[in-house]
Amino acid sequence: MSLVSVVGATGRQGLAQIRQLAASGHKVRALSRSENPDLGGSNAADEARIFDLYDESTWVPAFEGSDAVFYTHPLQAREDRATLTGRVAAAVKQAGSDRFIWNTSSWIPDKPGDPFTYGNNTVAINEIFRSGVPATIFGSVLFMDNLLTNWARPFIVHEKRYVYPHKAHLLANWISLDDVGKCMVAALDRPDFEGSWLNIGGPQRLHPPEVAATLSKVFGHEIKYDPCTPEEFGDLLVGAFGDEMPEENRAATSAGIAAFYTYNNESPTQPFVVNTDYMQERLPEVEFETLEQWAMRQDWSDEAHRPPAG
Repeated sequence: MSLVSVVGATGRQGLAQIRQLAASGHKVRALSRSENPDLGGSNAADEARIFDLYDESTWVPAFEGSDAVFYTHPLQAREDRATLTGRVAAAVKQAGSDRFIWNTSSWIPDKPGDPFTYGNNTVAINEIFRSGVPATIFGSVLFMDNLLTNWARPFIVHEKRYVYPHKAHLLANWISLDDVGKCMVAALDRPDFEGSWLNIGGPQRLHPPEVAATLSKVFGHEIKYDPCTPEEFGDLLVGAFGDEMPEENRAATSAGIAAFYTYNNESPTQPFVVNTDYMQERLPEVEFETLEQWAMRQDWSDEAHRPPAG
């Protein structure tokens, strides 16, 4: 049993990582900017400490005593993610932890030239490995749990529309955050994953109309595929974060999200597609769930606990 510190414990990704660590028998330290983080009523975390990405004096004390650190970089800090991630990894090494596991929340290219977070992922991975900390990186391509957020769920539940900026031809291996957490947990006991990275996605490669059809089956009535533009999506996503995103960052973040999804729709590299045969060969212990299986077990109600951005 290891003690694992989870950065970003109050977000959807961190909460899923905490669930999977606890389910596997590990002790969990929840890290966030609050002394009393909102974990949605979960008692899966054994302790909590303060971690502020923009206050480096909090980093090493937050990590000290933990065997491993799970890291998810916040959306609001997109521009300097490579530099910050590398410095966080160095702090993990300084604290004496045995493993740093980063979930990039996006695809990792296998050659240079891709823009946005994709190219930054490569730079950040280099920074991590150069820090000297034993590390594993997972490139999770697109989250099923995005459908539960304030920029997607209300349309599905209240208007019977699947609103997303994906064009009808776009293929994607949607993955659940619980499965991302399972991959990160599995890497803890896998020495062959030290010093490596792997793109991960769900077992199905779906077009947007197939996503809508799956949701229709789960809800028992038609959910219409009704795509928005990348520009509209950028505004929806920024609006969903509310006060969590400073006013001065909103316009640039919205424009960046719009450009990101414009690229995703047309890129020949298909950054939402994963070689699932290779992934499953590397992670035979993880049973990945389908979109239908994931959607059936969610609480879609307005009363459910909603982390930042829903």
